[in-house]
This record gives sequence, structure tokens and C-alpha cells, in this order.
Amino acid sequence: MAPLSILGGSKLVAFAPSTDPAKARAFYETTLGLRLVSDDAPFALVFDANGTMLRVTTVAEHRPAQFTVLGWEVESIDTTVELLIEAGVTFLRYAGLNDTDPLGIWTSPSGARIAWFHDPDGNVLSVTEF
Repeated sequence: MAPLSILGGSKLVAFAPSTDPAKARAFYETTLGLRLVSDDAPFALVFDANGTMLRVTTVAEHRPAQFTVLGWEVESIDTTVELLIEAGVTFLRYAGLNDTDPLGIWTSPSGARIAWFHDPDGNVLSVTEF
């Protein structure tokens, strides 16, 4: 019996928590270049992430996860990382990932190249070139 496609044809909505919507808006809109769709204060900021809705939800308290919560597939990770550095983004370097290049890009065993960074709330974001 084939599995049912309950959500396979539905659009995904992504969520990221923020304790400071003003900083989050500046980061996602200005630094990352996402289009603000609506400011549903005090509940969430809604961005268009290339056709995927990203709701940056206002929370009273937040303990960031130590893993990636949002990531983007990019055509040229070198160019993207350089542009993000110019925009003020600092890239993370993880102990044990010795193949990290000078820009902070790690090459995985599969050949995918990945770089990680934080948003203003400490959420781990990434860019990947497959």
C-alpha cells in the first residue's frame, strides 16, 4: 500500500522565534533581503522567503537550539557568504569541522558546502551549495 500524501501538496510555513521583533525585522528584511509581507504585531513578522512564508514569531523567552533551524540553498555559496559578511554577518566555526575554508564554509563528505550564522536571537541559520 502506497503512503498517503497528506501534506505532500501543501505549502510549507517556516517559523523562527524572536524576543526582539525590531532587531529581527532589520536582520531578515535588510541584512538577508527577505520581503516583509506583514507586521502582525505583537504576534509575528511575516516574510516571503522566495515563495515560502517565514513567520518570525514574537516570544517572551527564547533559548536558541544548538542546531540549524532555517537554511537556504544557494547557487554560489562563496558569493553569498561574501555578501553576507559585507552586510555584517559573522559566520560560525565548529570544532571538529577541520575542512572549513577561510570564509567559514565547510565541505561535507557528500560534497555539499555549508556555512552557518546566527540571527539576532541566536537561532542558527545556514546557507548550502549542493
